[in-house]
Amino acid sequence: MKRRFGKFVPCIAAVGLAFTLASTALAECGLPNKPIKPSNWQPEMGASQPQFVTAAVDEPSIVGMWHVTFTAQSQNGVDIPSPGVVIDNSVVVWHPDGTEIMNSSRSAQDGSFCLGVWKRTGKRTYVLNHIPWAGNVFDPTVPPSTIGAPQAGVQIMEQITLGTDGNSYTGTFDLKGYDTSGNVYVWFKGVLSAKRITPDTQFTDLL
Repeated sequence: MKRRFGKFVPCIAAVGLAFTLASTALAECGLPNKPIKPSNWQPEMGASQPQFVTAAVDEPSIVGMWHVTFTAQSQNGVDIPSPGVVIDNSVVVWHPDGTEIMNSSRSAQDGSFCLGVWKRTGKRTYVLNHIPWAGNVFDPTVPPSTIGAPQAGVQIMEQITLGTDGNSYTGTFDLKGYDTSGNVYVWFKGVLSAKRITPDTQFTDLL
């Protein structure tokens, strides 16, 4: 019996060495060599957590890429004759984390990208708040193809209603342009409309 047991000693030692090497290898690769408990993934007490904005199960999502047209109906409190004036033709992406980015058709030298945040306010309704730094964006006295005087930025507040099919939305906007002292130098109010951009959308569809 002792002789048989002696034959298994090298095997047992080899198995033990293999487990030791495997544990060491995992540690060296940056992988944990102990089970990770769910509590280890929790943030520290008081740390902020991301708030993901989602639509109800029975309604379409606003998330995606859109072609949006802004039509001003008034400027500085004075009505613009119907049907209004198109002041921007843009491509917009709504992200699931509650942020948004808009690529305006304005001159790139003046800042053609606009950043915003949004939240769902009801069934297929949303509010969107843009606060971008900008050049002469939306200054009616400066052609879009030229570089105007420096301005502090623009704030655009939008009230959005998503279509029942999830492929369009409409709404209203309130746009204020600010100078570097925080004074409003131009103010537009109007309506907007959007169509979802898909993998089949052609650039000419946006013109």
